[in-house]
Amino acid sequence: MAIIINLDTILARRKMTLSELSERVGISIVNLSKIKTGKARAVRFSTLDAICEALDCQPGDIIEHRKGMML
Repeated sequence: MAIIINLDTILARRKMTLSELSERVGISIVNLSKIKTGKARAVRFSTLDAICEALDCQPGDIIEHRKGMML
């Protein structure tokens, strides 16, 4: 199983840069980059909530679970 992060797709659809999202959410570009690339070990619900608020999306739009995939 694998957890897939679709933050880059949502950003592209919203025509928003990572630095713009960083400013809106109040999270460093480095931390958002770790989330975007799937290198973050955990994401706080408050962070996920702020990202969803800024991007007008649902958590399931950003985080996806796929069975049968190996990391």
